[in-house]
Amino acid sequence: MNNIYENEMKIEFLSKSNNEAFARIAVASFVAQLDPTLEEIADIKTAVSEAVTNSIIHGYEEKLGVVKVVCKIIKNEVFIEISDTGKGIENIEIAKQPLYTTKANLERSGMGFTIMESFMDEVEVESVLGLGTKVTMKKKIKSNCKEKDFAMSLRGEE
Repeated sequence: MNNIYENEMKIEFLSKSNNEAFARIAVASFVAQLDPTLEEIADIKTAVSEAVTNSIIHGYEEKLGVVKVVCKIIKNEVFIEISDTGKGIENIEIAKQPLYTTKANLERSGMGFTIMESFMDEVEVESVLGLGTKVTMKKKIKSNCKEKDFAMSLRGEE
């Protein structure tokens, strides 16, 4: 297995709403190796939550399916892919508009993609009707070098 990523994890789970928390925590645990700030980890958890919820609510609607999460790390960047084989998105540009929702009856705010884009550095959406959707997100974890260097110097480490 020769790839450019330093580390990678993959999980799959049924499209049940109680698995959204599992996905959020699993990704946060995996990203922890980059020593993110609390704000960075909260941003990632929120974006993952939105993407997984979209797969469950919109991709599969009332049907049971599988949601896949792939996380990859290279240097200080995390790449997160969340995909489903649900119904797909008819028009991605319209779906990405703030407040647009097809589930107003479920009290959906229509802010999922907007939230993902505000918390992550990059968000790409690919979808084919009848085949599913893949959301790919990227976030650079800012290094706490000064804090780490200071702590190491206090302990006499180099």
